[in-house]
Amino acid sequence: MNWLDSTVHRALVEAVLVGVLGGVVGVFVIARRLPFFTMALTHATFPGIVVAAMLGVNLYLGGGLFGLLVVAAVLAFGRGRGQDFTTATGIALSGGFALGVVLVSAQDGFTRDLAAYTVGDVLAVGTGDLVATAAVAVGVLLLLALLGKELLLAAFDPVGAAALGLPTVLLDFALLAVVEVTVVATVPALGTILAVALIVGPAATARLLTDRLAPLFPLAAAIGVACALAGVWVSTQWDVATGASIALFVGLVFGAAFLGTAVRGRVRRAAAVRA
Repeated sequence: MNWLDSTVHRALVEAVLVGVLGGVVGVFVIARRLPFFTMALTHATFPGIVVAAMLGVNLYLGGGLFGLLVVAAVLAFGRGRGQDFTTATGIALSGGFALGVVLVSAQDGFTRDLAAYTVGDVLAVGTGDLVATAAVAVGVLLLLALLGKELLLAAFDPVGAAALGLPTVLLDFALLAVVEVTVVATVPALGTILAVALIVGPAATARLLTDRLAPLFPLAAAIGVACALAGVWVSTQWDVATGASIALFVGLVFGAAFLGTAVRGRVRRAAAVRA
């Protein structure tokens, strides 16, 4: 019997993959202040899912392709006169989701179950899902390794990046596309509603624990993997929703880190006053 024939084993591998992917990409999301954009993507790709369901093709492929169109639209709208990135993201969120609802309502007898895409189920992933997630993880990590410095420079100092002659528009598209692909890759495990938790939460927690950039990436990845594995374990032990369990652990770890840093700050201030 193949080790991956076990449902739990496949879930554990998927948890490790999405934990690492979400943690590393999340550092860029936090640095560029893209949590709202990440959340918007989980909703704005809905039309792609509906069209894929109608055509009988892979739902995640449909969501991914439509997500790239959303990324291009956000960049185009955000650079328009009198517009900003947040406004463009809000337009893409509402417009994309509305288009999906219209498509669903226009189909008589449209009963395709989209619950798996909405809430996810890591215990239901197959070998094909693992291969797809691994391919996305390798591709994304390689791209970030090659363009990481440029992407961070564009995030922290866009004016300086432009002055150095860097193609800021292409860098913006590359980063947003990486976020979009990561969202789609995380959906089988957590669904569109909870995927943002594993992308934003571990990186935000790591940011509370260190001010240095280099440790952020392995720390965020480790937190993402730990929360994902803990969620799978709780789900298998108590028969509760896996995606929600993972997201809950992400929230608990962030809350613990936040309280810990707050207490540490108070202790330091008290010690400084006594001194």
